[in-house]
Amino acid sequence: MYFFKTPWLLKKIYPALTWNRTRGEKVIYLTFDDGPIPIVTPFVLNILKQYNAKATFFCIGDNVKKHPEVFNEVKAGGHGIGNHTFNHLKGWVTDDDTYVANFLKCDELLHTSLFRPPYGRIKRSQADKLRGVRPEVQIIMWDMLSGDFDLNLDPEICLKKVIKHTQNGSVVVFHDSLKAFPRLEYVLPRALEYLSKQGFSFKALA
Repeated sequence: MYFFKTPWLLKKIYPALTWNRTRGEKVIYLTFDDGPIPIVTPFVLNILKQYNAKATFFCIGDNVKKHPEVFNEVKAGGHGIGNHTFNHLKGWVTDDDTYVANFLKCDELLHTSLFRPPYGRIKRSQADKLRGVRPEVQIIMWDMLSGDFDLNLDPEICLKKVIKHTQNGSVVVFHDSLKAFPRLEYVLPRALEYLSKQGFSFKALA
């Protein structure tokens, strides 16, 4: 079970996490999790370039190590880079020391203050320890989850959800992964076309 639109109560319970940016500007913050990988990440970069859009890529350290040339393409495009742990660890079932060590292993490759916990699952104790080793860290969540990872989600429904729930300052989650690609390939160009016509611009998180 997941929510396309993040419930307001969740934001209230965890106010120290970043769920969205200011609602005062027609800016959308697209984010892509789980890359970089061949085929999918270059596809994303090409679509973003067509719409003069910047985004933030929350990278798995192991993928950066396996595909440095793709990672370099992301950086060359002027996009934001975020830490997504080295091995895509689920915080709720991982002890704190292992979790922080995996974050730091990825940090050695990326050197970024942006972090998104895989699956959006992180314990308060883990968040506190991350801030202990990296006081400047921003834990980035989202207020719009595209659902592109859902194998049972029809691409057209995915597109409609993105259009319906995206607003000023939204942090939107897509995945540059093979699993998500059948939906991402359909949704991303259409969503960018529609939202661009509505006057939105697309910026990287900072």
